[in-house]
Amino acid sequence: MEEPSHSRSPAGHRDPAGWELWRLPGRAVVLILAVEAAAVVSVVSHLAVPARAALTGETLALAAFLTLLSVVHTELATGIERIRRRAAETSYFDLSSVWTFAAALLLPPTVAAAVIAAVYLHLWRRVWRPAKVPLHRHIYTTATVVLAAGAAHAAVEHAGGLPGTPDDVAGVAGIAVAVLLYVVVNTLLVAGVIALTSEWPGVRALVGRLDDNALEVATLCMGGLAAVAIGSTPWLVALVLPPILVLHRAVLVRHLEEAASTDAKTGLLNSAAWQAEAARALRRAQRAQAAAAVLILDLDHFKLVNDAHGHLAGDDVLAAVAGELRAGVRECDVVGRFGGEEFVVLLADLPTGALGRAEVRSVAERLRRLVAELDVPVCTPDGNLTITGLSVSVGGASVPVDGTTLDQVLKVADANLYAAKRGGRNLVRIAGPVQIPAPRTAAG
Repeated sequence: MEEPSHSRSPAGHRDPAGWELWRLPGRAVVLILAVEAAAVVSVVSHLAVPARAALTGETLALAAFLTLLSVVHTELATGIERIRRRAAETSYFDLSSVWTFAAALLLPPTVAAAVIAAVYLHLWRRVWRPAKVPLHRHIYTTATVVLAAGAAHAAVEHAGGLPGTPDDVAGVAGIAVAVLLYVVVNTLLVAGVIALTSEWPGVRALVGRLDDNALEVATLCMGGLAAVAIGSTPWLVALVLPPILVLHRAVLVRHLEEAASTDAKTGLLNSAAWQAEAARALRRAQRAQAAAAVLILDLDHFKLVNDAHGHLAGDDVLAAVAGELRAGVRECDVVGRFGGEEFVVLLADLPTGALGRAEVRSVAERLRRLVAELDVPVCTPDGNLTITGLSVSVGGASVPVDGTTLDQVLKVADANLYAAKRGGRNLVRIAGPVQIPAPRTAAG
């Protein structure tokens, strides 16, 4: 998955502190060093066990074979990843756990750790070092994978080894438990450090998105199948390469879809994507017999910002306002950019009646205040400066009071926005009858 999310890595843009070691809180550094020390101790402790007899030529050859497959996989995926980074501007999506998990199930822990180290060394040289990812982040990632692989190996060993016959239920259950342990251990170790680096980021930021975790499980399942195949016909494992590359393609398609639905200047949903997502949220609210609302927000006199400081400064202002709007609503609410200086928010799952209307007004006023208090540092032809004195006019409408479809409430919300503009700007207009006014002037 992406480093920060797949192979459950903490590196990358998901960490707001940038994961620069000298900037991390002391408790996070302690956890990082403890995890890395635990990985080393785990490997060293297995060296003291008489399992050295397992280090046969066949075992070492299998370790080399899995490492080679991982290298080939990484090289073949490079072209796919290059396209995805250009389209989605995100970091490498690492599916190497198919090989590290197979190594965990097939090899003694010390040999599996060596394979993991070799796999991640190659990833470092081919992917992360060119991307200027700090080495200490990559080392921590490797340590978490070593510990996750150790837990997976223990589960399969406790179940009596890999399935040897079609009806070996215990062996199949062992692989299933190994998949679960691998994901849980890796997720907890990464989430723990992320939680210690900044204020509480929310559960979703800690554990990743559902589809990312589903892809991780699918990749591990392929690793389990590869391990079973090696038990019967080792060269069958090479057949894992085509489907894992197809998975890379699937990730590429998903990120292309995300890029197509995202407004480049603000990171919010664009108009078409917002309307599709808002319509789905509205239908869910109606099925649950809950209320919902739409807010349309328009920056006041935004043209003056562009005229005075340039369009790049205006883009910085749009991005800053978008961040405030996203931070000022719940995760379940849908925020988008309608175009120009206009934003839109769908508030989902609201209480019905007067209580819901009051909550809509409260949220709208909160967003208006957030924008009014915003200071945006920008770089202009005249030097660095801070733009202040921004304001936003807000119009709102509720479902089912003002309409039962998204188009209906959008029209009422837009009419209320006109009323806020006519009333002097920097205002919220939601309740009460409204008249659709004449078109606004170019001054906004």
